[in-house]
Amino acid sequence: MTSSSGVASEYDGTRPSPPVPGAALYLLVNLASGIFWSILLVTLTMVGIGTAVIWVGVPILMLAAVLCRGGAILERSWIRRALGVYIASPYRPLPSGFKAYWRTRLSDPATWRDLGYFLLLLPFGIIEFALMVALWSASLGLLFLPVYFRFLPTGSWRWPDWDRPWVIVDSTLEALPWAALGLLLLVVAIVVTKAAGAAHGRFARSLLGPGRATIRRLDAQSGSDGTPSRGQGDVDATLGNR
Repeated sequence: MTSSSGVASEYDGTRPSPPVPGAALYLLVNLASGIFWSILLVTLTMVGIGTAVIWVGVPILMLAAVLCRGGAILERSWIRRALGVYIASPYRPLPSGFKAYWRTRLSDPATWRDLGYFLLLLPFGIIEFALMVALWSASLGLLFLPVYFRFLPTGSWRWPDWDRPWVIVDSTLEALPWAALGLLLLVVAIVVTKAAGAAHGRFARSLLGPGRATIRRLDAQSGSDGTPSRGQGDVDATLGNR
């Protein structure tokens, strides 16, 4: 039987190594997703709890639960396309019958992990967006400085203040060292983008994927019958057939 860390990696896909364009795009737009889902789910949940005493809040809370799961499904698909990270579906099968359906849904830990993910998506999105904007704007701005400095209003690039600059670049020769610095920053931006995308992929797996207890149980079942450790497609099939 494999170790728990190895099992988690196999069940959730290979170790994240996202493509730079996909990771940069995801980390830039992730802030908008965080704002949308945080506001929507927090608003619905608070309104639902506040009005639950008069039963008006019950359908509102049910709507919040449905939207939260739908959003999590979309997020897994978006993460797979942008970051190349597959996250197995963690949900328990839902029985028929209104009460049994909602009892199972609300007692499923995956439901609450979905909500936790979207609540944390906003602060994570702020950090990731700021990091991407700072690194890519600085690196590309300096890298192409020899091309565009002459088209600036004064025909020169001034840093850090336009009226009281410490540095003035008004020739191609003066711009070349800054372009070299921009190239170095571009390498840093690429490395950080891949690392941040991989880190977000692991964060998403931990909350949007099967819990550790489920993974250990399935791995124990695989080991007990002598079959090799299963991949994430088998996790999906097992969870769906339970």
